[in-house]
Amino acid sequence: MTRDVATASPDATLKSVAWSLDYNDVSALPVVDARHHPIGIISEADLLRRQAGLPDAEGRDQMRETAAVDRRIMDARTAGDLMSTPVLTARPDWGIVETARFLNARGVKRLPVIDDTGTLMGIVSRSDLLRPMLRRDDAIHDEIVDEVLGRTLRMTPGGVTVTVQEGVVTLSGTVEEHSTIPIVEHLCLFVDGVVSVDQYLEYAVEDLPPDSARDTDDR
Repeated sequence: MTRDVATASPDATLKSVAWSLDYNDVSALPVVDARHHPIGIISEADLLRRQAGLPDAEGRDQMRETAAVDRRIMDARTAGDLMSTPVLTARPDWGIVETARFLNARGVKRLPVIDDTGTLMGIVSRSDLLRPMLRRDDAIHDEIVDEVLGRTLRMTPGGVTVTVQEGVVTLSGTVEEHSTIPIVEHLCLFVDGVVSVDQYLEYAVEDLPPDSARDTDDR
């Protein structure tokens, strides 16, 4: 998420909102109350909708040819008047998958992130969720080898070969115990930028019950 978030107060003028959007190079601002709790979102699209409903500069009444303008939008003077409510929010402990599913299900482009008190901590957008997909394959490879296999699992270097192509991780080689294989696969899946994991690992010691071992081998 982005932690340094530009915000608007409910009484901010629409012109000041437009200036803030342009200055901060963002497409929307959380509207926050005096306790820094998000109470709405105001976006470029909201401002454009209001501009589109203004009278024609040459006096032509275009609205006779279209649906009636929402008076709330037409009469809006402040961020509080024009903002979208209720505001949907995310929690800081949400993972990428959970956040992406929520954004997709609700049809929104961004979510303010709040703590347990409802205070704004940051904002997460679709572009934030896509950023890990841009990670280079060599960076993914190094993290799996150094952090996952080395520091976390303390495996002997060279026991598992890791290749990464377009975010797809392939694991081959031998681990000491059968039970280690699903752990390795699971940890690799949570490395930023990993799209999927294909594993062709063998093991030296069978330490799983027969049924569990069969299930693991079938995957």
